[in-house]
Amino acid sequence: MAEANWYVAHTYSGYENKVKADLDKTIANRGLEDQILEVRVPMQEVVEMKNGARKTVQKKLFPGYVLINMIMNDETWYVVRNTRGVTGFVGPGSKPVPLSDAEMKPLGIKTENVTIDFVEGDTIVVVAGPWKDTVGAVTRIDYSKQTATINVELFGRETPVEISFEEVRKLL
Repeated sequence: MAEANWYVAHTYSGYENKVKADLDKTIANRGLEDQILEVRVPMQEVVEMKNGARKTVQKKLFPGYVLINMIMNDETWYVVRNTRGVTGFVGPGSKPVPLSDAEMKPLGIKTENVTIDFVEGDTIVVVAGPWKDTVGAVTRIDYSKQTATINVELFGRETPVEISFEEVRKLL
């Protein structure tokens, strides 16, 4: 079986969420969940000042583009290419080019799977980064971002902190 890669589809500006919704519906209808694994519209949090008030809003990281994790074959190419609002794939000519791991890393999307030896409720110690030597209980695990959320004591209060899988190990 072929390997799934991340591809970039170009869409009409402002249609990114509509394309994602249409693709998700088509994937479910055609039973392509094992070939088109994920459709993402990359977002970032931006702080805006409006009328003197700070407001945090979500903005599209790449307006006019949608990221798709899929196994490239004739059927998946056809489904994505013929979704309303999609103008084509990013790549020379008509051949889509998958994103490399180096291109995916800044987006916070990890392609390699990391196995972990802890679960929610376990106590772990941070072995790298700014929270090095901090001990905390795991409250949440996010496999897509490959992070664990732990509670640490900060200024006399428990504060949730998100730590990368690579920066922690289970406390025995």
